[in-house]
Amino acid sequence: MSPEDIAPMDAVRPGLEFLYAAHAKLADPIQIGQTPDGMRRIIPILSGRVEGSRIRGHILGGGSDWQLLRADGVTVADATYAIQTDDGAIIQIRNKGLRHGPADVMARLASGEPVDPTSYYFRTIPEFIAPDGPYEWLNSSIFLCSGARYLELDPAMGLARHLIGGGNSCRHGIPAMRQ
Repeated sequence: MSPEDIAPMDAVRPGLEFLYAAHAKLADPIQIGQTPDGMRRIIPILSGRVEGSRIRGHILGGGSDWQLLRADGVTVADATYAIQTDDGAIIQIRNKGLRHGPADVMARLASGEPVDPTSYYFRTIPEFIAPDGPYEWLNSSIFLCSGARYLELDPAMGLARHLIGGGNSCRHGIPAMRQ
């Protein structure tokens, strides 16, 4: 018997619902260098676009992804940036997550080669800080994002899902990779 079989029949089983896809343009990485906890770098976020049925807008320049490459080969993403919705709201996003995969896949990704996004793991959990008004619901929900790099599009693309009880989810853009 699995643990899920033991759960009460009326237990909330969260699901995912698409929120938006985002494409981001990134600057060249700024290498900080080796630190006690691993190799660090900063990737400035220049611009981008967010498209979804409940939120649309553009990524404002001035954000950055502060990355840590750990000794075990996992990259820890920690991006802070903002979007301006098409109706003028400014929403801050703090996006933390992990990227890893087989060494050969990660080496190809680092060299700028096309890599199938299903061959590596890249997930983040964004936290939204939205003003009172039509987007305040972002402040009280949990989101799960998947990230990838597509050479034919902008360097970084992400899909975030809104995690809520009863089967809702959302997608959101994660600018944590470079072309």
